[in-house]
Amino acid sequence: MDGKTKAIVAHITIIGWIIALVLNSSEKDEFASYYIRQLIGLYLLGIICSFIPVIGWIISIAVFILWILSLVGAIQGEMKESPVVGKYFQDWFKSL
Repeated sequence: MDGKTKAIVAHITIIGWIIALVLNSSEKDEFASYYIRQLIGLYLLGIICSFIPVIGWIISIAVFILWILSLVGAIQGEMKESPVVGKYFQDWFKSL
């Protein structure tokens, strides 16, 4: 499976992310790794913010929009960083 396909699979729920992570661990692909790092950050941010009343829900909607932008970038084959938080996700999860 090529990196673009792994990146797109990673966008399909947390199960898809786990599948992409496992597939990418045997054959590292920088494109797939990039989106795996982006998505774990977005998933964690969305989960954490969903427990915060009102403001967290608004942030969760923003996270969903970032997820859509990430998916579009993966489909286009471009490494598009999520605005504001993407650079942190790349740094924090660089071991993935």
